[in-house]
Amino acid sequence: MPLFPQSVEELTDHFARLPGIGRKGAARLVFHLMEQNAEDVRAFAGAMIAARENTVFCQECQNISSGAVCPICKDEERDHSVLCVVAEPRDVAAVERCREYKGLYHVLHGVISPTRHKSPDDVRLKELLERVERGGISEVILATNPDTDGDTTALYIARLLRPFGVRVTRLAYGLPMGGHVEYADEMTILRALDGRREL
Repeated sequence: MPLFPQSVEELTDHFARLPGIGRKGAARLVFHLMEQNAEDVRAFAGAMIAARENTVFCQECQNISSGAVCPICKDEERDHSVLCVVAEPRDVAAVERCREYKGLYHVLHGVISPTRHKSPDDVRLKELLERVERGGISEVILATNPDTDGDTTALYIARLLRPFGVRVTRLAYGLPMGGHVEYADEMTILRALDGRREL
């Protein structure tokens, strides 16, 4: 016998499908919504529907956008000869927060992952190759995560781009700011050494 009304159980199921939210977290969110006034809940539901219905993928970079071409791709002040390739739209936000990168982006919407049955056809590689083939790109920065799937994806893309003669770079990674060498694993130290630069 269900403890709560069917509508509450169904909403909990929907929240539990979101990444990083388990059944307990989903129930907490639902009970929080139940405590809000009806107008706030309607506004919340409306915002979710509007976000889904009023956004598309940018024709150029594949990032989420309210129009055919996103503001970053339209920005004439940015360096249109440099592309930063990221796995997800949230990675664009992370790079933008540093306020140093002035090039364009390409969002793959995933990474190649044999263990999760994600092949090169499941990510937006075709669109990336078309952009590079059109010309005008001098460097492609591969900014996928430094894990097995991210490295696999970066190596695959680097191989695909070799015939185009563009410079292909990978984000340096190693010791985090405030980290201690004694607590770092061997691979992190090795990558930090490889990515070292002159002062």
